[in-house]
Amino acid sequence: MKISIILPVLNEEGNIRPVYEKLCDVFSQVGYDYELLFVVDGDSSDRSEELITDIIVKDKNVRLVVFTRNFGHMTALIAGFNYCTGDAAITMDCDLQHPPDLIPELIRRWQEGYSIVNTIREDKNQRSIFKKYTSRYFYRIFSWLSEIPLESGSADFRLIDHTVLDKINKLEEHDIFLRGMIHWLGFNSTSVAYTPNNREYGHSKYNVRKLLQFAINGITSFSIKPLKLVTFMGFVISVSTFIYLIFTIYYALFLKIEVSGWASLMICVLFLGGIQLISIGILGEYVGKIFIETKKRPRYVIRHTKGF
Repeated sequence: MKISIILPVLNEEGNIRPVYEKLCDVFSQVGYDYELLFVVDGDSSDRSEELITDIIVKDKNVRLVVFTRNFGHMTALIAGFNYCTGDAAITMDCDLQHPPDLIPELIRRWQEGYSIVNTIREDKNQRSIFKKYTSRYFYRIFSWLSEIPLESGSADFRLIDHTVLDKINKLEEHDIFLRGMIHWLGFNSTSVAYTPNNREYGHSKYNVRKLLQFAINGITSFSIKPLKLVTFMGFVISVSTFIYLIFTIYYALFLKIEVSGWASLMICVLFLGGIQLISIGILGEYVGKIFIETKKRPRYVIRHTKGF
């Protein structure tokens, strides 16, 4: 039996050697054959690729895939699924915040018969209040909109059996939201809790903009409820406006009361304008996804590979 470890890399030169040594130590105790598959984004500007190449010269279990540019974290994981050769694959970050010591437990759960072994992050005050609460409410909103239950703290640190990998590799979606897709596939799964380690080198690649795009992509990939909500909102506003129109005519014709209120009129106009722009934006997200899918471009382009 063979385990593939998939590690996306973007400017992680300070973590390459530590994560490699730690994983080798773990597998010396587990007793399984293994391969370490590093997927390097083309925009990586440090010595990450060079360090991995040096390791490949000495270790036949290490592989390297290099993109022509930065195609994104999710795409790097997909590329790892396409290139790995193990009976199961474990995806994890290269910064050691996903503890390698948890790998034996993931394998043990897999041996019990689970096709997917997810992990749940327990922060214990290690993240900022902003990230903690935005993450919690994102998973609640996503689960409500998509009807796919995602636990708060879900991570891309997981073990996936080769039967699941085969199904994922056959999917043709260009921009896959893996955390939702894993649940959507429906294979038997379980979860293991973990406490993330502190990052020793570098910094997180997910800023607020990327986190927001990540959330939008996740919701629009699995639900059309935002479109239904916009339709419902438009209906409610139309009915409210019609009722207001009736009262305005009644006041003017029967009570002879002049209807004034420039400020309230402007508020209504601006409010409706905002709703319209939001609605167009939501519709645009879905139309944009259709536009990208119809082009049938490859998810990524490989510059070169090593160690295969």
